[in-house]
Amino acid sequence: MNIQIFGTKKCQDSKKAERFFKERNIKYHYRDLTEKGISKGELDNICRSVKLEDLIDREGKQYRTRNLAYIIHDVETILLEDPLLFKTPVVRNGNYSTVGYQPEIWKKWIG
Repeated sequence: MNIQIFGTKKCQDSKKAERFFKERNIKYHYRDLTEKGISKGELDNICRSVKLEDLIDREGKQYRTRNLAYIIHDVETILLEDPLLFKTPVVRNGNYSTVGYQPEIWKKWIG
């Protein structure tokens, strides 16, 4: 099992995801999106399990600040340019990915 959590330190759901794996003694790699974004290859891998449209946080502060509701944009390009637009946490386990707090799915990964 190779768990990666992409989130921000201010996001409560990212903290809950970390706690979920810590409590089960499952090692994971945490990537703070305020420090480093997601690469094109990683985004392509995530999009095998999650639709690209589901990754952008249309309710978030960053989306409103950039006025993206009123601008036509390419979702992939905008996510790669500004990682704070992602819904968090994005959790990867190999070729499987989830967006948001999804403990029921993670339990299935554990077995």
